[in-house]
Amino acid sequence: QVQLVESGGGLLQAGGSLRLSCAASGRTFSGYVVGWFRQAPGKEREFVAVINWSAGGTYYADSVKGRFTISRTNAANKVYLQMNSLKAEDTAVYYCAAATATFITTDISDFRSWGQGTQVTVSS
Repeated sequence: QVQLVESGGGLLQAGGSLRLSCAASGRTFSGYVVGWFRQAPGKEREFVAVINWSAGGTYYADSVKGRFTISRTNAANKVYLQMNSLKAEDTAVYYCAAATATFITTDISDFRSWGQGTQVTVSS
């Protein structure tokens, strides 16, 4: 299993930008699909974005499409989530997760490796 560590969370005002990072240790992301999920207080964890590490294909939740961008850096073995035009409703703990798959999936049950999460707070 790959171990994941997120970083980059913080507190900012609406309209601002933030970049989250997800680093893998123990092995590379090769053969994985890597996703970002988030969980707001009192709500279920929800899908945000996903990337196929090998093919580079991506998919986004409708709520973040056009504002968030998921990307990867092979050399650094990291996945990023660039978040622009942030809104108060984006406030949540953001988790990086990995699934051993060769196709894009947004099913949370497919993701077996999880990071500890990083808090993003957007004030209106």
